[in-house]
Amino acid sequence: MPKFAANLSFLYADLPFLDRIAAAAKDGFPAVEYVGPYDFTEEAVAAALKAANVKQALFNLPAGDWAGGERGIGCLPDRVGEFKAGVDNAISYAKALGCPKINCLAGIAPKGVAAEKLEQTLVENLKYAAPRLADAGVKLLLEPINLRDIPGFFVSTTDHAERILEAVGSENLFIQYDIYHTQIMQGDLAETYRRLKAKIAHVQLADNPGRHEPGTGEINYPYLFNMLDAEGYDGFIGCEYKPSAGTTEGLGWMKPWL
Repeated sequence: MPKFAANLSFLYADLPFLDRIAAAAKDGFPAVEYVGPYDFTEEAVAAALKAANVKQALFNLPAGDWAGGERGIGCLPDRVGEFKAGVDNAISYAKALGCPKINCLAGIAPKGVAAEKLEQTLVENLKYAAPRLADAGVKLLLEPINLRDIPGFFVSTTDHAERILEAVGSENLFIQYDIYHTQIMQGDLAETYRRLKAKIAHVQLADNPGRHEPGTGEINYPYLFNMLDAEGYDGFIGCEYKPSAGTTEGLGWMKPWL
């Protein structure tokens, strides 16, 4: 039976951030995830998780100036020092929140920099981060993101993510498999998961088109949930979608699976 984590960067957007944790728990989510906890103290987030009795499933390494349009700094050659400092910061939060997985956003490829240089930077940054997170008992993930939602994102397919994993050569680097992004960029969702399942450490969802909740688009989510169960996936599935109405009002899709 699938287990769902509420992505609080998308769900319950009408509430203050820390209040979204309790709202997710009230609706039956056993875990939460989000872009990052860094705008709040470790103590404040940990207290909210404990009060709601929910788990922290995942968050990202510090991703640069999110409000200014940045979507990660992993591939940026002029931000290596910031990336390394972010690794230390993320590990501190992961320990405080009991978070077992941290995702690296590669970032948007800057104009005028060769792809080879960006790939080298990303590989070296991941080689730095992977053993440090392993020492903290945390898995490091890399997420391909579609080029329609984030034009220019450096890692946009599972094939590219596989090449990065091979180049890094760490047992503590995995793929974050977002069904929505994969559907847009390449499709073949079930077979892609089956082929890569040993390299996948976290799954996320949204339907397509629209990035709304399951059942609003073309993706056969009942089939995929059964497939994930059959293939032995026992992690949380992050619900990273834009509610087509209110969050709570739109959770009917989830009730048969609770």
